[in-house]
Amino acid sequence: MDVHPDLEPIAFLLGRWEGAGVIGYPTMESANFGQEIVFGHNGKPFLTYESRTWLLDAEGSKVRPLSTETGFWRMQPERQIEVCLAHPTGIVEIYVGEVVFHKIELHTDVVARTTTAKEYNAGHRLYGLVNGNLMYAYDMAAMGHPLQSHASAELKRVGDSGEQN
Repeated sequence: MDVHPDLEPIAFLLGRWEGAGVIGYPTMESANFGQEIVFGHNGKPFLTYESRTWLLDAEGSKVRPLSTETGFWRMQPERQIEVCLAHPTGIVEIYVGEVVFHKIELHTDVVARTTTAKEYNAGHRLYGLVNGNLMYAYDMAAMGHPLQSHASAELKRVGDSGEQN
């Protein structure tokens, strides 16, 4: 199935990516984590997105699941982008941003939380393709703290274009 022409600026994301990174925040100790991200498509003008992370021990083995998020990435005119993400912890985010070559910069436009969700107020994400690998950094404002670094990772493409029916 062909990718919708509107998705050309972000088609480089398609596929399954795996790798590792570092997380930390004032409310937690720094740690290493593993991650899998899958970007797919069904021929319509959006990418599907799913991310899973897990805590890694000193040897790089999986210890326990960390976070999951799922959503949709939609290109807009003039290389603008909208990303809708949902988390099983009761948080929904809408990001807006811009695609410049193989770099995507996003910031939250809307954050909604259920009454039982932890306090989370804003996010900033930067994705880029560097030497064929997907690099990203994620800053957040949560639990009374201002926007600051939370996670970064380097992922390698390990799967196909993520085509879905």
